[in-house]
Amino acid sequence: MTSLPLALYDAFSDTAFGGSQAAVVSNAGSLGDATMARIAGELGYPAVCFVGATGEERVEARFRSTVMELPMCGHGTIALMTRLIEQGYVTMPSRMELHLPGSRTHVTISAGMGGRPLVMLEVTPPAFRQDDVDRGRLARLLGLEPDIIARDHPLETVCGDFVHLVVPLPGLDAMERVRPDFPGLVALCHDHAIETVALFTTETLDPASTLHVRDFCPAVGVAESAAAGTTNAALASYLVRHRIVSPDSGARVDVRAEQGVEIGRTSRIVTCAHIEDDAVTSIEVGGVATRTVEGLLHLPP
Repeated sequence: MTSLPLALYDAFSDTAFGGSQAAVVSNAGSLGDATMARIAGELGYPAVCFVGATGEERVEARFRSTVMELPMCGHGTIALMTRLIEQGYVTMPSRMELHLPGSRTHVTISAGMGGRPLVMLEVTPPAFRQDDVDRGRLARLLGLEPDIIARDHPLETVCGDFVHLVVPLPGLDAMERVRPDFPGLVALCHDHAIETVALFTTETLDPASTLHVRDFCPAVGVAESAAAGTTNAALASYLVRHRIVSPDSGARVDVRAEQGVEIGRTSRIVTCAHIEDDAVTSIEVGGVATRTVEGLLHLPP
């Protein structure tokens, strides 16, 4: 029997039972695709991180949901880096190079409030496209009236590590009234080559927040994400593009999002966008993670 270290985290939350759940499986470099898929299905978490070779300044990893391998995962990265800190492989402050099967990026780890690891992931600024999404169909799938969707700002598809349909709503009342038809949203996503449907409003519960977010991801195996770093990076870029936010000083915008409230897993996501000539040139997204379970994963021979 093979036993691998396993830890479960609530990412984008400084307490247990908030944020987005991620599992970290250490010493997993020799696992095959089929085994990783079975582990992810067994755990049933939105993301499982399989950790390969680890050095002082680089780490190899792969992410899986219950249905697919993920090209990138914000909350999985926060869980991964927090795990490496806790295991003593990495010290703060650090800048790590994250190697994934199809890409590599950098992650900065510093001491946040209370000395907890604050993990910020560098994300490639996204591109934008205009899809001919039927607003009436979208409204029906969300349980809303068509005239309240994208009333003040446009529907737009934002393409980064994932492809997001950004849906502006006028306020918290509309957010609370959303009743998603998940099979219908999967069909909509497949029709337009979209992976998540990201709803936002600038009306927030916390005065310190910039956005209130709901992100529906049934096409990639998660009905509603409690917290999504890649989605929030896309949303921050959308806000800059449509001048909904402006740089605080010179060439930087900090966006603080609250997410997961409606599903009982309140999350806090921080995004920092650097701007030149009214365009985002670089972007980081991150937060903290809380470990909830630690033990061993036993695999059959």
